[in-house]
Formats: sequence, structure tokens, C-alpha cells
Amino acid sequence: MKKNANNQLNRRKFLGLSALGLTGLTVLPSWSINGLKIAPSDRVVLGYIGCGRQALSDFSGFSSVPGVQVVACCDVDSMKQVRFKKRVEAWQENAGLSPRCDTYEQYEELLERKDIDAVEVVTPDHWHALQSVHAMQAGKDVYVQKPLAFTIQEGLTMVRVARDNKMVVQVGSQQRSSGEFQKAIELVQTGKIGHIEKIYAKVGDPPKPLDLLEESIPGNLNFNLWLGPLNDSNIHYHPDLCPPISLDPEEREKLWGAWRWYLETGNGYTADWGAHMFDIAQAAIGMDGSGPAEIIPKGYNGQEYMTFKYLNGIEMSEQPYLDDHATAQGIKFIGTDGWIEVARGYLACSDPSLVPEDLAGRRPRIMTAEERRIRAEERAQRRLQSAQRPVQREGLSFEISSPHMQNFIDSVRSRKDPIAPVEVGCSTNTLCCLGNIATELGRPVKWNPATLSFGDDNEAASHRLNSYEYRKPYSLL
Repeated sequence: MKKNANNQLNRRKFLGLSALGLTGLTVLPSWSINGLKIAPSDRVVLGYIGCGRQALSDFSGFSSVPGVQVVACCDVDSMKQVRFKKRVEAWQENAGLSPRCDTYEQYEELLERKDIDAVEVVTPDHWHALQSVHAMQAGKDVYVQKPLAFTIQEGLTMVRVARDNKMVVQVGSQQRSSGEFQKAIELVQTGKIGHIEKIYAKVGDPPKPLDLLEESIPGNLNFNLWLGPLNDSNIHYHPDLCPPISLDPEEREKLWGAWRWYLETGNGYTADWGAHMFDIAQAAIGMDGSGPAEIIPKGYNGQEYMTFKYLNGIEMSEQPYLDDHATAQGIKFIGTDGWIEVARGYLACSDPSLVPEDLAGRRPRIMTAEERRIRAEERAQRRLQSAQRPVQREGLSFEISSPHMQNFIDSVRSRKDPIAPVEVGCSTNTLCCLGNIATELGRPVKWNPATLSFGDDNEAASHRLNSYEYRKPYSLL
């Protein structure tokens, strides 16, 4: 896919005119928030690449942002295309728009559309780089789910393409937009607990070898296209990798795609939750765009936890941040003058006066598997109801349910970097990959964050999580 040479010159005008390309597709009314009308020139038209469980959740966030329209979606599973189309068109109808959401199996066809300003890439990690790069080359801004990429070199390529093409990229590490995490970062960076010495960041286990039995591929799934650039012949279809759904009656996926838990297809909890917790930890200690200098895997010479060592002397270990809750994901910053604990909906400090009451939340407690299942079902139901409720217009105000999505749309309009730009996603993704590389090699790995290299460690440099050869005919550039 070739870049349009005039793309950057016309980008601002294109955003203003893009709604014109929807003539006959939708009737876009005036939108308003707090009395401020959203002009047609400020509307942002989205396409979705990936229509699974995460896409539905993210759509409920984007659908609350004033001036956003969704007009197309793409997935390798035709049933998930239909489900997403129905969800979008129900929202459009409730908003007083002519319902239409076009569906595609090949994402390249979606990217060819001139009326789409930006896309969300919400596919398995091994597709993130390829689809995002092609989207940027097609002149689309990108909201890409975390982690940024599958390998270190893919992430670095995404940074280069984004900057060369002057595109806005937001990584779906939404904790960057959450008040409790922003406050924790502020407290650390303003020295409220002194000099940081250690960080406990609990994320979970690295990936394991694929151990699912092969099953027959359903007719609604293009599994060969799902594999995309992956070149490992040991990967075969199992419904846990691509969780099935039902349309009549509608039944959603019973689990998150298990591809993330296997080293052939994902990076385990190291990346799945590391893209959140490691990400916040690096932000707090000023390591955005940089990273650790040494990674020591769990089990090496009695090492109890995977540990990242920084040149400034700080050590971050993947270990419980709460003494009585070994599995809860969260972070504890330990400084010379105190400590800070932070997780979703929870913020605590050795000096309670530093924590605003509205951000303190509740300390995480141990839940049973059944309680976690019920909690997840309740969240999914709330998101569904949010996506289906009528959009308010003409003098009425919107309820913004996702500041992270709002931040992306604001950045698309202003052409300024969002709160989680591509460089941030890249440095966090690199850290996660480094942890898994050291784990698989079973020894410490040295990394130079200035040169972005392993020095003379050829074994680490040749690891598949640094870079791997795509299955033909796929090519990143």
C-alpha cells in the first residue's frame, strides 16, 4: 500500500470534509456537549479492524464521544462481523442516524475507503503492527489495543512509520487516563515518598507452549487469515484461540481469546497486564521511551521474581504488591520516605493525607472464580447498555464514559500527541518482550535502552520476540 504524497498537505482539510463522503450513507445531525455544538468539520469517522469481545467493549467507549461515527468493520469471523454491524446500527438508529455499517473480511478494503479518518486495531497481537502500519500509510490515525506489538522490532517500526507519516497513534493502555494512576504518577514524580528504590508490579505469568488439541475449523472463520504473518507450523485451530459466538440466540464469547496465553501466539500476562502495570511504573519513574538495562528471569540462581534493573538504580520486580493478595494486579512504589499502592479503583499511600478521597477507592480483596465471572458479566452488560442507549443531541450533554477514547479523538482533531503515544507503547512493549526473552533463555539479558540493542548477545538478538520472519507473502514494509 503506497502512501499518498499529498496526504499530509490535505489532512486537516480532509478531516473537515470527510463527512461529505458519507452523503447517502448517514444523515449526521448537529451534536452538542455542554451547549457547545459539534460542527460537521469536527466529526471523526471510525472503522474497526477486529470485531471480537474487546471491540464491543471499546465501541461502547467511542460511542459516547461527541462527533464520532462508526461506518465499517472487519473481521476474519463472519458471525462477529454481523454481530458488530447490528450493535453499531442499533446505536446509529437510536442516535437518529441512518443505520449502516459495512463489513469486510480483508482489512485492506476497509483502509481504501476515503471517508474513514481513523481506525481501531483490536485484533490479536501478532496482527497489530502490520494492520497499524498499513493504516498509517493509508492516511488513517490509529487507536491500537495494547500491547503495541508482538515483537520489539515491530514496535520500533510502528514508531518510525507514525512519525514519518505524521499520524496520531494512541495505545489502548487506558490506565494512563485514569485518575488514580495519574495521581500515583504525580506523587512519585514530585518526590512525595522520596527517592524510589523498588517497585512491585504484579501482572502474572509468562506464556506457555501451545497445548490445545486441534479441532475442525468452523465455516464462518477464515483461520488461515487469522494466522496472518505467523509462520509457526505447530499452530492449529482450537475454539479457545478464536472463541465462538452465537447470533440466534445471541451468546457472546465465554472467555477471552486464549491466544494470548501461548508463546506461539502471544506474550502471556507479561504483556497482557504488563502493558498496563509495567506501563504505569515506567511512566512514574521517567522511563517512557527508555527501559531497563538488565532483566533477570524468575528462577535464575534462586531469583524469586522476574526483575528489571534500571541504570538509575531502581529495581522493578513482578511480585505481589499486596501482602495478602498474591494474584491481584497492581503496583507498589517503595521510596526512601514511604510507599504508594495503586490498582484499578484503588490508591493508598503511607501518608493518607496525600490521597484525595475520591481516588482512594477500595482495597482489592480476594474473589472466588465465580465472583470474578459474575463481576465480568456485570461489566459486559453495563457496556452493552451504554452502547445501546440513545445519543443526546441539540443542547443536551453527553456522558463521556471513556476519557482515553476522548483523548484520542481530541488528538485526531488537534494533531497533537495523545496521552499514550506510539513511543510510550513501544517502550512498554519492549520491556514486556525483554521479560519473556530472558525467561525463555533462562538467564539474565542485558539491554541498551539508548541504542535499543542487545550488544554482543546474539542469542537474545535472534530471539523471535525481537524479530521473526513473517510467513509469505506478508511483509511489514
